[in-house]
Amino acid sequence: QVQLVESGGGLVEPGGSLRLSCAPSTSRFSITAVGWYRQTPGKQRELVASIDSGSGTNYLDSVKGRFTIDRDNAKNTVYLQMDNLKPEDTAVYYCNANVEGGRSGLELLNIWGQGTQVTVSS
Repeated sequence: QVQLVESGGGLVEPGGSLRLSCAPSTSRFSITAVGWYRQTPGKQRELVASIDSGSGTNYLDSVKGRFTIDRDNAKNTVYLQMDNLKPEDTAVYYCNANVEGGRSGLELLNIWGQGTQVTVSS
């Protein structure tokens, strides 16, 4: 079956940047709408940014102007560019995506990535 593969997390100093990526594990599926979520211990998972199949975007107020979600359809990948990172951005970031395709070409799935840790600290 298909999984979402995330990458790009890590440790960065305040004011720094990271770029997360999210892609299906097989080219049999195309990624359409995507949401990037984050979660810290004891808190609910929150939606940080989303992009729909038409590349319309939405952002959590606290990240507007600092984070950018975009897609590369040729690479079947969605990115989250995070600039001017703050300690309060520290969390595990998860990709949630609608994918379509499969052997029949007609499968529609909603799947989660495994999560990637982002730590902002000096």
